[in-house]
Amino acid sequence: MSSRQKEKLACVSAARRYAKCTFWDVVVKSRSIMTALRQRKGSKGKEPPVGAELPSQQSNCCTEPLGHQHPEWMLHGDWSWGAIIWTSVGWSVSVGLGLLCCIYVATLHENDLWFSNIKEVEREISFRTECGLYYSYYKQMLKAPTIQEGLSDLIHDNLTESKRTINLLQRMNIYQEVFLSVLYRALPVQSYLEPVYFYIYTVFSLQAVYVMALYLTAWLLSGSWLAGTLAGVWYILNRVDTTRVEFTISLRENWSLPFLALQVTTITCYLRPQLTSLQQKVVVWLMYVTTLCFCLTWQFNQFILLVQALVIYSLDCIDLLTTTQVTTLYLVQVSGLLSVWLLQFCNSMILGSLVLSFIVAALFIRHCQSGLKSGSLLVRLGKLLLHSTMVLLLTFTINYLAKNALQLRSDEHIFKFIKSKFGLGPTRDFDASLYLCEEAFGLLPLDTFDRLAGTLLLYPYILTLLLLSGMLAVAALQNLRSKGRPADEAQLEAFRPDVAYNLLHTLFYGLLAFSTMRMKYIWTGHMCAVAAYGVCRTELWTQLLTTVHCHSKILLRLVRYAVPLAMMGCLYYKFWPKLMEELSELREFYDPDTVELMTWISTKTPKTAVFAGSMQLLAGIKLCTGRVLTNHPHYEDKDLRERTRQVYQVYARRSPEDVHDILRSAGADYVVLENSICYERRHRRGCRLRDLLDLANGHIMDGPGDNDPDLVAASHPRFCEAIKTDPAAYAALFTRTFENKTFHVYRVKKKRKKSSKTPPESGVTQ
Repeated sequence: MSSRQKEKLACVSAARRYAKCTFWDVVVKSRSIMTALRQRKGSKGKEPPVGAELPSQQSNCCTEPLGHQHPEWMLHGDWSWGAIIWTSVGWSVSVGLGLLCCIYVATLHENDLWFSNIKEVEREISFRTECGLYYSYYKQMLKAPTIQEGLSDLIHDNLTESKRTINLLQRMNIYQEVFLSVLYRALPVQSYLEPVYFYIYTVFSLQAVYVMALYLTAWLLSGSWLAGTLAGVWYILNRVDTTRVEFTISLRENWSLPFLALQVTTITCYLRPQLTSLQQKVVVWLMYVTTLCFCLTWQFNQFILLVQALVIYSLDCIDLLTTTQVTTLYLVQVSGLLSVWLLQFCNSMILGSLVLSFIVAALFIRHCQSGLKSGSLLVRLGKLLLHSTMVLLLTFTINYLAKNALQLRSDEHIFKFIKSKFGLGPTRDFDASLYLCEEAFGLLPLDTFDRLAGTLLLYPYILTLLLLSGMLAVAALQNLRSKGRPADEAQLEAFRPDVAYNLLHTLFYGLLAFSTMRMKYIWTGHMCAVAAYGVCRTELWTQLLTTVHCHSKILLRLVRYAVPLAMMGCLYYKFWPKLMEELSELREFYDPDTVELMTWISTKTPKTAVFAGSMQLLAGIKLCTGRVLTNHPHYEDKDLRERTRQVYQVYARRSPEDVHDILRSAGADYVVLENSICYERRHRRGCRLRDLLDLANGHIMDGPGDNDPDLVAASHPRFCEAIKTDPAAYAALFTRTFENKTFHVYRVKKKRKKSSKTPPESGVTQ
């Protein structure tokens, strides 16, 4: 037997003994074996790389051999009948769970609104706030005589913002509405499926895609589709914290998060060891497609990708990714963003995004610092600190220059919100306060953890985080102590890159969810996959059984499959009756005041009439009546934000002349006042809309409580209250044309010459 064969046998024998070692023993043994191999390699000169001789060691050395940990047939084409049947069952379960989730949320939506039995106007009103605005473009595309005319109307839109012509495909992320409208026209479904059902069923179907993506991620990480099953079950049972699709159908996040989950799945697959060249190319293309779909469907894509870029950067710093992997992941992000930039008619907000500036800075500094990954531990830590400082400085420099060159102000309200949230900016800024005063943008409520613990999700998740974080810390120290070795060799004795990515992904997005409750929907879904991996991972049970001196392959396999099955049985026993009770609850949509308002607008006002009011209501007016708006909920435009603040002066303490001038300058023919805003009690003092306006105008707020010393008493009464008494000053400029218990509509009179007579007004509709 040759020396090379002896060496190979020795390495394989050592690998087999790893399953009997604790994690800490494995770290020490792997260190000594890899050192010996490198010495032999250096003495013999031309020998095959270690990775070629030890294919089973390219994952985390603290695990069992790869064949016990991952479905090898997925990578190397094991077409045995057992593998085919077992895998087919796994895929069937994933599809079944996805369909179950889809049917579940669709049934909840139907039962909550009795959607199939209410009038068309009531269905449209149920698309609350910005959901109604987005759905209106789907409806507009379907009503267009041709697809070309519909696209032209979107590109040259003058209905969404009065006195302005805007490109909606550039301003908003509504390609999904365009795609669905074209698909509905093309498919032979018009005779038996209404357009609204085609729309909502598509969104609900994406929930099935979401569940399947989480299922595959857990399966890839653990090597068992039982982990995927557990992840899917957890996602469904924690519906309150994982999705809100059943009552906010058109929200951009409900379109984009399934694609983000798919992208995480493709990244997990890409970072697995032993992929062939063809498999890597296919996975990279899938990464690009999912990244493109994610970015194209949500305006906040740049901030989500920034967190992901920080995850990649962190893994690069501790040598858990190769140079090729880091560059590929960065370039996929850049390619996706630039593709969206082109599709959105060169939207400057994308070029001025922080994530693009960060990726350019990270790649440039990495290229310039060739000796970054060499030296002792303290030297490398110092280099990393310097490296990170340079990357951050260059990032902000590039971003500042880009925004000034592009004259970009579209996203400054988001940075104002972040500064105000952490006490770094002005607290009276109107735009920032609108976000800060909404519960969705506050800190994550503590009762979230009670619900997650009730479904047995929180405890295995925390345990998995603690164990993986400790293992990652040890692996990072091992890599940082290695003096100048290539990253792909360092990985051999470190940490599986796919596990490391998912660990940092859940940690980083967990911090984001803690800071902003709305972002929890990004975190909680992935949380299900990580917890399921923790329950089904071989390493955990190996260490536990070794600790109690009961380790054996048969017992390990029994425990590994019995525990998730027992947990699913417990969840079934506890939650199945609750789910059946929830699905049996029947409600009905009821909002007669809004229905009455929309009916009056559709029948009693000109089709070219311009309406002013709150952003949320105006979105519904556009959907239900097609009238022109002064402002709307899509807040990513500086001029629109300023106009919204001006239109909202109807709820401030301003003179009737000032309000009239503001509304006429915006082109408004009618203004809708809402009692729920004028006499708001939902928010605390200081967060009511009228309080935000008073603070922005330098006026003392209503009600008992402290006021800042620089605030002064307003010289005029609150407009929305005073106009209802019809004094002469108000009657000369506004005429009441409609009112009910909730809404008051006034026609904004045009200024006339002194010699002209007042035209007769229509009576008030009660």
